[in-house]
Amino acid sequence: MDVDERDERGDQGGHGPGSGTRAALRGHRAERARRRRRRGLSVLGIVAALLVVGMIGTYAKLNGNIDRLDVSKMVGKDRPTPSGDVSSGPLNILLIGSDVRTGEGNEDYGNGEWEPGQHSDTNILMHISGDRKSVTMVSIPRDSMVPSPVDCDGNAPENQWRVHQWNQNFTKGGPGCVIRTLEGNTDVFVNHFAVVDFAGFKDMVDALGGVPACTPFDIDDPKANFTLKAGRHILDGEQALGYVRTRKSVGDGSDIQRIKRQQAFLSSVAQKATDTKLLLRPDRLLRFLGAATSSLQMDPDFGLGPMKDIAESVKGIGVDKIKFVTVPTQAYPQDLNRVQWAPEAEELWEAIRADRELGAPSPTPSPTSTEPLTVTPDEISVEVVNASGVVGLAKQAVGALRVQGFADVVSSNGDAVTKGATVEYSGDNEEAARTVAAAFPGATIAKAQRDLGQQVRVTLGVGAPDVVEVPNRLGEEPLPKPTLSSTPSSSVLQPRKASDDICS
Repeated sequence: MDVDERDERGDQGGHGPGSGTRAALRGHRAERARRRRRRGLSVLGIVAALLVVGMIGTYAKLNGNIDRLDVSKMVGKDRPTPSGDVSSGPLNILLIGSDVRTGEGNEDYGNGEWEPGQHSDTNILMHISGDRKSVTMVSIPRDSMVPSPVDCDGNAPENQWRVHQWNQNFTKGGPGCVIRTLEGNTDVFVNHFAVVDFAGFKDMVDALGGVPACTPFDIDDPKANFTLKAGRHILDGEQALGYVRTRKSVGDGSDIQRIKRQQAFLSSVAQKATDTKLLLRPDRLLRFLGAATSSLQMDPDFGLGPMKDIAESVKGIGVDKIKFVTVPTQAYPQDLNRVQWAPEAEELWEAIRADRELGAPSPTPSPTSTEPLTVTPDEISVEVVNASGVVGLAKQAVGALRVQGFADVVSSNGDAVTKGATVEYSGDNEEAARTVAAAFPGATIAKAQRDLGQQVRVTLGVGAPDVVEVPNRLGEEPLPKPTLSSTPSSSVLQPRKASDDICS
């Protein structure tokens, strides 16, 4: 029995003789463990470098395992502006799980005759912050109904897109079509993509020596070919695949609930990889990399070299800085078996675009000009357009404008969800637009692309402010108290940390 084992047993006595010595030993061991962890973390980079330098042949083999796919034509040319790359700045990598049932290791899961073709049943956008201090994993529900390019034509303008189910984009045009759809709906640039199939997922889990999972109830899902008793378990690759695929027979049978289980499992993967210090075990590392690369499909620029650079840049990120979040959704009226993105989704995408951590405050909008207003409300015709997704928001604003003397005010619904408040005008009506903008603090004033005549148009998107009194208002009737708000509730976005207990 070594010293540490004797101490462990001696500590069971509580406060008996020598407890002070035992407390000191516990403190000594804790500090020693902390030093070992720090040394271990510092060694990871050195071991990785040695592996690459000392195993050039292995590196070449692993890199050659990866299937390359050029999607440049599919994604089109009118893409968002990149905000970073492998070396610096924010980085967005789209991870896709394919349900393809052909190829070695995939045939045991049926032929998919109930839903022909391969689908992207798991879609995760991994956002690595520009300072390399955090990672946000955004799950996109497979049943989301979103505007998509018809026939996955990369050159089709967005005003010709049609609403389709999210995972149908992969069926029609592979990862290029998924990227084109994601970028067009979020204005988030995707730097790289990776697709993994059933076999690859299983092999990676097995290479880790199995991964812990937790279920509060028994699972019996014939479609996923999976059964599991309630409680904590260590799942091998085959079991893990069944666990993350299980849907209809668990809970409410929704894809959203399945995503939560997948996020909990991925959290466990992150914990397991950290606990076992994967890079310190060359045999396990090479097995894991071999399993991963043999079943990966990536863009031509995303090989082991860039992956190593990314891994090196994020090696200081702890599991508590890896967060999982799901795109907020609401019922899709045309088909209650499907969902559509809720207005709160814009808050999520804005945070990704701005490289802002979820929950952090948005930048304060610039104050409205303090120059005296020269046009009174009764001289102005106003149209309020609701582009927030909140029913009744424009009519509420109309009421608050009318009590201030804006006599000619109408409302309408927009074609798409936008962000903030925009006030547009035509011709020489900029001064009238300034008066209207004074009612919406922080609103952007812009000249309209089409002729609005004498009318000023206000578009209210997600996060638009409530109407306030303008300095030159008419009448003294108080503004009606608003009952609706387009400001997203942050409580809808509930990130899960990779460090959270897997049973939570």
